[in-house]
Amino acid sequence: MTDVPLAVLDLAPVAAGASAGEALRHTTELARRTEELGYRRFWVAEHHNMPAIASSAPAVLLAHLAANTSTIRLGSGGVMLPNHAPLVVAEQFGTLEALHPGRIDLGIGRAPGTDQVTALALRRTMEGLSAEGFPRELADLMNYFSGEQPGPITATPGRGQQPAIWLLGSSGFSAQLAGLLGLPFSFAHHFSAQNTIPALALYRQHFRPSQWLDRPYAMVAVNAVCAETDERAHWLAGPAGLSFLKLRSGRPEPLATPEEAAAYPYTELEREFVAQRREGQATGSPETVARQLGELVARTGADELMLTTMVYDVADRVRSFELIAEKVAGGLSRAV
Repeated sequence: MTDVPLAVLDLAPVAAGASAGEALRHTTELARRTEELGYRRFWVAEHHNMPAIASSAPAVLLAHLAANTSTIRLGSGGVMLPNHAPLVVAEQFGTLEALHPGRIDLGIGRAPGTDQVTALALRRTMEGLSAEGFPRELADLMNYFSGEQPGPITATPGRGQQPAIWLLGSSGFSAQLAGLLGLPFSFAHHFSAQNTIPALALYRQHFRPSQWLDRPYAMVAVNAVCAETDERAHWLAGPAGLSFLKLRSGRPEPLATPEEAAAYPYTELEREFVAQRREGQATGSPETVARQLGELVARTGADELMLTTMVYDVADRVRSFELIAEKVAGGLSRAV
């Protein structure tokens, strides 16, 4: 048996009545604290046109986090490649790697992380926004780092300063591609739980040893809210469920308070939607979360777990990670 490392995925949640600046300061506070607690890596996610999420510019935010921490790995979970020219991503993350060598992860996603109108505003053309263009753009990006196929353009910084590259996914497409390229793979179990097992099977089935890995390495991202009791944890998790419901219904808003989430007049269908989203995630006391995460590791064979915690108050967010580090982490292991 071997211990399963824990990592953090943060979206810089913007609470109702708070500013984006406060959200980003809270993310910085969380990065510092999770570094102290021994978490392996801290990633931030790229989303756009979402009032509840302030992590729209991962490279900028990561530079700030790197300057405020010293040992924890920092990365994107992920950079949505369809939104950017590969050269820009190579220069941004080449700069981060040059400044903080050996600490930077470049997690790359295939979806735009937003609606199509916003994606078009980011890219300013429809070219590259389809799934078909992703493997070519990924190859271009990796070539800017390696310089294996010389061309008229050199990414500076970038060439010779390649961060650790991961592929991210919520379906089988990126899973297969990560396997074929011999890259580590991170699956978004936190919002696509029904696809987790099939995607990981595809990844392992298609894996080819590479200069980066000699065997598959899979990380699973999971919602985790830990508090002293099951009841308090479920109460704290209420705003995240309501936020996702409003996002899916085209009415995104900042993160509500737990009181507002508890008082929201859910229809029966809406309650079922929120309950389904919580299935397979980890919410409860340390004992409950330990059991839920242990079951997830057993089902998936995950080499690493990445925890994401969307709660209203930063103190509750920090406390959740403290409880998991102190009372859960040491008991998580998987068969070698």
